[in-house]
Amino acid sequence: MRYLIAILGVLVVFGLTYAVSSHRRNIRYRPLFFMFVLQALLAFALLHTVVGELLIGGFASIFEKLLSYAGEGVNFVFGGLVNQGQMTFFLSVLLPIIFISALIGILQYTMILPFIIKYIGLVLSKINGMGKLESYNAVASAILGQSEVFISVKKQIGLLPKHRLYTLCASAMSTVSMSIVGAYMQMINPKFVVTALVLNLFGGFIVASIINPYTVSREEDILVVQDEEKQSFFEMLGEYIMDGFKVAVIVAAMLVGFVALIALINGIFTGIFGISFQVFLGYLCAPFAFVMGVPWREAVEAGSIMATKMVSNEFVAMLDLGKHTALSARTIGIVSVFLVSFANFSSIGIIAGAVKGLHEKQGNVVARFGLKLLYGATMVSVLSATVAGLFL
Repeated sequence: MRYLIAILGVLVVFGLTYAVSSHRRNIRYRPLFFMFVLQALLAFALLHTVVGELLIGGFASIFEKLLSYAGEGVNFVFGGLVNQGQMTFFLSVLLPIIFISALIGILQYTMILPFIIKYIGLVLSKINGMGKLESYNAVASAILGQSEVFISVKKQIGLLPKHRLYTLCASAMSTVSMSIVGAYMQMINPKFVVTALVLNLFGGFIVASIINPYTVSREEDILVVQDEEKQSFFEMLGEYIMDGFKVAVIVAAMLVGFVALIALINGIFTGIFGISFQVFLGYLCAPFAFVMGVPWREAVEAGSIMATKMVSNEFVAMLDLGKHTALSARTIGIVSVFLVSFANFSSIGIIAGAVKGLHEKQGNVVARFGLKLLYGATMVSVLSATVAGLFL
């Protein structure tokens, strides 16, 4: 039964993406099939083999160690509050983002990250049948983040046609920044974070290849990566530390605002209709949770968490997931994989704003296809969760 539901879930994703495809005749099915098989094999390897368990354990232990180092800095400044158990989420989950951001800056400065991103992207371009730029952007998005990634390819932003720009933005929304992966790992099981990172990378290509199919000619298939502005080591380090701090504070502000607004809307809905707004959304999203592999008896709860992520952000939804202790381990795993992406309404503004800051005209183009962008990124999350559900 599990496999039949998974097949149904994959067919639903393909059907819904095919329905909004801009050029159905241009869809290339061979790369699609190959990427889907590869995605399934990777999910099996990560969730169902000893090798995958060791890889995930190693990745998680690295972040655990890094977070312990980050904790030294947090304790030095906020030690009294930490010892009293106050502000624990902000201090233990969000502030370590500063340290991870600093490490990313060092890896960028020493040219280690650009080398890794570029050559992984080149390998991926051979697999997915898309351009070098699209493949580079997908890998870079998973490390640098959905707004910072566009800076590295800003020389080409103004030259891109609408269809290629869509793919770049869809990749950015379907992945997450490496600087906040450690924060996720403190809220949900690290193995689901790692699995989602890998599956979303290929899922983004699959969905984009259906919604927005095209072929990149040899003349167009170029990659021009913007070099970092020349700075001294400590100038760079200070900049990345401040960037990490800004991210931590912005996430904290978003959580305060969204959690409070959802509580207000829940109260209004409960007073008028007798059910909360989240439960109402849960009923709407329950069919999607079911085809992802969630048992029907838990589909409304799971759907509520999924909807919370879309209307607010993944942090709010992960906090909400932690409150649903009665959910089965399988459901928690499937929903966790779904939550690890930037697919929410606020990301439309973030991505459009990032592109507009580099090229105003292209920023307006992104804003116009913003809802289609969110639609595609959400389908990526559904596909990844469905494939992961096969092996949970």
